[in-house]
Amino acid sequence: MQLQIISVEAAIQMTERSRSTWWRRMSKGEATRVADDARGRAMLLWAEVQPQLCVPLAPEDGELALLADAGYAEAQNDMGQLFLTAGKPKAAVYWFELAAAQHHPDAMQWLGHCHLYSQGVPQDDHLGLMWLAKAAAHGHVIAQELMHGLMRVELRAPAVLK
Repeated sequence: MQLQIISVEAAIQMTERSRSTWWRRMSKGEATRVADDARGRAMLLWAEVQPQLCVPLAPEDGELALLADAGYAEAQNDMGQLFLTAGKPKAAVYWFELAAAQHHPDAMQWLGHCHLYSQGVPQDDHLGLMWLAKAAAHGHVIAQELMHGLMRVELRAPAVLK
């Protein structure tokens, strides 16, 4: 059986504990730091992080968290949705940003939503629309319809002013 490990960065987001708290716990021997991964990230034992999660995860969701931390965009997007649904938008944005960096259209659409409605990030219409436009450009049907609707409103606006 392979050792289940997760990055300190993911642990910070998923437990809502600070970086200094995790490093202090490692220095006191309360958390086990294992060898850095291939990307140079500090890693922790999943079994020691899991009981401290800010959202309880089913066993299959724990596997999803490990896949997400390993870099799988679909799993990152799913984790973002899980945390957003659980009322933890800051953690959701962390996962959406990782997936969006890999051009995952659904994550881009959710990031747009988060920026437009101030979920986990400050409200920013420009960033929200940018993420929606990127999602639409990558084929996200809902984002395409939203952008199409916005364009129709924009095209009609001057006629209203006449």
